Amino acid sequence: MSEVRIIGKNLPNIPFEERRFNDGLPVWRYSGNPIIRRNPVEGISRVFNSAVVPYKGKFIGLFRTEETTGLPFLRLGRSDDGINFTLENEPLRIFDKDGTLCESTYQFDPRLVELEGEYYAIWCGSSDEMAQYPCLEVAKTKDFIKFVRIDAPLLPPTRNGVFFPRKVGGEYIFISRPSDLGETRFGDIFMSRSKDMEYWGKHSLLLSRIPFPQASWQKIKIGAGPAPIETSEGWLLFYHGVTETCNGWVYSMGAAILDIDNPAKVKYNCKRFLQTPETDYETVGFVPKVVFPCAALTDAATGKIAIYYGAADTVVGLAFTTISEVMGYIKKHSI
Repeated sequence: MSEVRIIGKNLPNIPFEERRFNDGLPVWRYSGNPIIRRNPVEGISRVFNSAVVPYKGKFIGLFRTEETTGLPFLRLGRSDDGINFTLENEPLRIFDKDGTLCESTYQFDPRLVELEGEYYAIWCGSSDEMAQYPCLEVAKTKDFIKFVRIDAPLLPPTRNGVFFPRKVGGEYIFISRPSDLGETRFGDIFMSRSKDMEYWGKHSLLLSRIPFPQASWQKIKIGAGPAPIETSEGWLLFYHGVTETCNGWVYSMGAAILDIDNPAKVKYNCKRFLQTPETDYETVGFVPKVVFPCAALTDAATGKIAIYYGAADTVVGLAFTTISEVMGYIKKHSI
């Protein structure tokens, strides 16, 4: 049997650190975490739940920043090594197709996906007239200078949206989690399809929460993380799962493998989490006990994967794995 491979580009400068000790889990933390700490620049108290992609030999990120007003807005950041980022001085500016500047009441939890030569930013946000209805908004760019808004793919309220990085069966695929107007106490991952990136349909359930006692760590709700990673054995989807304890909710990271030609078919779904809040910066913060993956970098040549995640709704963490290790773990512990 051939070894599983990442189908994609080589990234020789992927940020990566070899495992320092083995705790039995397939994902390990960067020893320099958190890579973005509290109060990184004036007017910003916290940065977390953020997305990073390679760009022109370096790295660019779209960061969820919490301003000292208490409101979340997206802000670009740039890095030579994928670890040390410099944030831009102003929030992200997004324009309508006619060149009009879009106004936002808030923006949070972005994802970034390279698709057909352009970069798509997806986030949860709202304008003044829709402030009570958080929805998934989308903009695209070729240069990370001008972002042009495209029509929202789904009705609000919806969260945790991300595109597949290529068409499958001649269709674009978008995954999301229908939400509500409060702190969602339910949530499964759904899939939607489109021929033109404008009209979306064929909505279907992709992944459901797994109840106690099979996998209690994801019994309350789940949500998609980074864009699915194409491999020789299927699409690798990292996601977050939430459980409830006597001391509040806990967010952990899990993963599933989807069929390469029919991603609606779940081949494997890991009943064990890959990472759960354990360190001080994951267990203590504005919202304690949170690991929230939003981005993953891959190097096809070596099989290395770097995962960016929000920790305790306060800082940005970085974790690592390899395609063979994580895929083997998922298949070994699949439900």
